[in-house]
Amino acid sequence: MSAAPAPAAAEEAPKGGGKKKLIIIGAVVALLLVGGGGAAFFMMKKKAAEEAAAAEGGDDEEHAPPAKKAPPKEHKAAEGPPTFVPLEPFVVNLADKDSDRYAQIGMTFQVDDAKIGDEIKNYMPAIRNAILLILAHKTSEQLLSPEGKEELADEVRREAARSMGYEVEDPEEDEEATAEDEEAPKKKKKKKKRKVEYYNPIVQVHYATFIVQ
Repeated sequence: MSAAPAPAAAEEAPKGGGKKKLIIIGAVVALLLVGGGGAAFFMMKKKAAEEAAAAEGGDDEEHAPPAKKAPPKEHKAAEGPPTFVPLEPFVVNLADKDSDRYAQIGMTFQVDDAKIGDEIKNYMPAIRNAILLILAHKTSEQLLSPEGKEELADEVRREAARSMGYEVEDPEEDEEATAEDEEAPKKKKKKKKRKVEYYNPIVQVHYATFIVQ
């Protein structure tokens, strides 16, 4: 009769081992969950930081100052045959005070290429207005001299280009700057910068007719 309780003890031993295994498995699962949650939190925090940095970068681009205007193009000699654009003659009263004088002047523009010729035609009303204003301030004495004709051609060439939106510097500004440099003391003189030649699509102004009465 004393040998009967032994099987019961043998049966209880596996039950205790099973509980230990369950505890170990539960601990491992908990560690995995904790580790996975930490990794997920770290990844979410990193992604949020990247999105915030990208948003700040986008704001900087929106509020960034506009790009500086490119410097004026320098004049380049036209390739191929020149293109000529004739203008209808101008008839205008001159600025003579002692008598009524008028001028009838026909001009032809020599330009870089045919594209510039088409551009001049598009801006013709503005160009004609600028030329009429120049002529209205001239006297017959100024126009009849060779120097006056050359000066008129230079003014027309410059103001016509400005009417088309090109930036052209006045020759008087260059002369004033040169005079200031010469008058300044040698010690205070700055290094002279290379002069920029502003691009003018109108290469030359030719006279077709020139009548002053």
